[in-house]
Amino acid sequence: MNKPEPITTRVTAMTGTDYPIIQAPMGWIARSQLASAVSNAGALGVIETSSGEFDNIREEVARMRELTNKPFGMNLALAFVKSSDAVDFVIEQKIDFVTTSSGSPNLCTSILQEAGIKVFHVVPTLEMALKAIDAGVDGLVVEGGEGGGFKNPAPVSTMVLLPLIRSRTTLPIIAAGGINDGATMAAAFMLGADAVQMGTRMLSSAESPVHKNWKQAVVNARETDTVFLNQQSRPALRALRTKRTEELAALGKFQVMEQMAGHHQLYFGGDMEAAIPLIGQVCGRIDAVEPVSDIIYTTINGFRAALADNAKRYGVV
Repeated sequence: MNKPEPITTRVTAMTGTDYPIIQAPMGWIARSQLASAVSNAGALGVIETSSGEFDNIREEVARMRELTNKPFGMNLALAFVKSSDAVDFVIEQKIDFVTTSSGSPNLCTSILQEAGIKVFHVVPTLEMALKAIDAGVDGLVVEGGEGGGFKNPAPVSTMVLLPLIRSRTTLPIIAAGGINDGATMAAAFMLGADAVQMGTRMLSSAESPVHKNWKQAVVNARETDTVFLNQQSRPALRALRTKRTEELAALGKFQVMEQMAGHHQLYFGGDMEAAIPLIGQVCGRIDAVEPVSDIIYTTINGFRAALADNAKRYGVV
């Protein structure tokens, strides 16, 4: 597949990428194997820190620089910031673009910016977006409740949340939740996004390190095959419907990390009942495991086609 022409937005200008597509920072998954494929295809690969395995992550960053000479970013999961060590760690990696999540951006925004790093904070509500804006972030990742992983206990869909937050800020926005192709990317841009983030779509890509059983589970899943867990506590989670997650759904609240103890057997051993498989509702729209470059190029071509087709259909000049 031929590589499409680049698209320039405020986010690509900040990141130095060809395309305004960001790979979600999925714990244990968003490491050099996947992130380098994303960056090499012209989008922005992102290295995770939510696993808390900083020694391994340092090695992954070094490996990343062997695998690509393209830009990449890092996520800082603020729930793990118990001291300044995690922030210092990110700065030491000489990363230019960081997303922060799962905590207050007041903890580190100015420190990261003083080190020359652009900071986008992940927000699931308007209230949290306004707090992040007050903290001085460079942009926002607006994450709808249909996305997978750790969520706000009161989820708001991307279709509602994105235009709401756009109406209250001029900052660049990366839209996340329910996005997997050109049409959904175009919809996000119409609602005010400057870029999009993909999680479940990248998890199920050919270069994703997760076991083939998990990828096949995504391909087989229907749009109703996720469950929303731990809604009476924090963090809430959106995950694949399995025997384990069905039982957890009935509890209302539980200790999340206890249920994730078998993550290695799930992620890399293919035991879908060993832990909680975190995915978004968009799993119901994914019907094949494809190379990252094909996903990105098809999305960009589809984005342009969706805009052009609708402009022609409705007589927009």
